[in-house]
Amino acid sequence: MMSIGRLTQLMMGVTDMEESKRFYADVLGFAVTQDYGKGDAHWVNVSLPDGGVTLTLTTYLGNHLQPGTMSLYLATPNIQQAFDEVTAKGVKPTDQISDDLYGPGSGVKWFRFTDPDGNVLTIAQS
Repeated sequence: MMSIGRLTQLMMGVTDMEESKRFYADVLGFAVTQDYGKGDAHWVNVSLPDGGVTLTLTTYLGNHLQPGTMSLYLATPNIQQAFDEVTAKGVKPTDQISDDLYGPGSGVKWFRFTDPDGNVLTIAQS
């Protein structure tokens, strides 16, 4: 078996790079770490403050990338604060904060919304 250490990058197809970059950086607080290319060959890497996997937004839709097909789960220590922050920036969650993300009795509070392309983001209290 090969030794695989960690996941480093996810690519997400987007239709409007400037709107997607604004959403992930200004609304969600990701840091833009790289921005290269333009038009239909534009890549922007964004990263969370705590590090981890880099999310690469791209207008290059080769390799079967289709905008609106991703589902991301993000963690927060304070679900109410996260909800208040994103709604104050114009995000419209699909619901209020809910309980039991992982099934009855899990106790995990969460809420969900979409990005400009319809990709689903779930914020869960960790």
